Amino acid sequence: VFLLFFTTHEELQTLDVDDAFFSTPEDIAAKALKPQGGVNFIRTFKKQVEDQAINLPPNLDELVKSAEYVQSPDNLVWQYFYNLKESTEHHFPGGIFQWARYRRNNTGLNETEKIFSESLNKHENTLTLATLRIFSNELGQPHFHFNANEMGYVISGCGQVGVITSSGATASFNIGIGDVIFFPVGTQHYIKSICDEDLLLILAYSTGNQLETLRMNDYFHATADHILAQLFFKEQDEFKKFPKASK
Repeated sequence: VFLLFFTTHEELQTLDVDDAFFSTPEDIAAKALKPQGGVNFIRTFKKQVEDQAINLPPNLDELVKSAEYVQSPDNLVWQYFYNLKESTEHHFPGGIFQWARYRRNNTGLNETEKIFSESLNKHENTLTLATLRIFSNELGQPHFHFNANEMGYVISGCGQVGVITSSGATASFNIGIGDVIFFPVGTQHYIKSICDEDLLLILAYSTGNQLETLRMNDYFHATADHILAQLFFKEQDEFKKFPKASK
């Protein structure tokens, strides 16, 4: 089973090999491919009713006698492959992140991860991908992303999501296995695990640049306490009760 993310908000446009083949005039295909038997051989190919990109032939074992794939050189492979499962675990209070992402100056990346990071960043409209595990009854605290939309897919567990848009509109809802969530760029959001088991999600962000994030504890503690006192009509010393928690 594959979970795929695509960097478009439009209807996805796809052209498969067989569709392109059958859309090409027979004589043109024969001249381009130069098969034995020429155009008569091309005419032996018949377009199937079902899309063969997702429906394999029932007699596949008879059609395919040998399927071999040659491993490409490592410096090429790592431009397109990232071992997310074995990557560094980034712990935060309440859970764990693992990232397939671009990092400026390759901070914290090993040699193969650096290759992937640079490949990701040099292409337009790429994605940052992550797994997020939130421990049972713990919280992924409210935060914003300034340079990316975010989508997520629930692998296991269940949770509660809250979203606050830039216009001040709010939404909260529960999520479970198989659900998809979406946070537009610039919307504050949080995810809380509400099951006895951990909540596990795959997250995708619409940027190949370093993800820019501002968390609630960061912007709250970055605001002077005398400003907070005016905003919340509370005595200035009251804000010393908020500990400066780690990220």
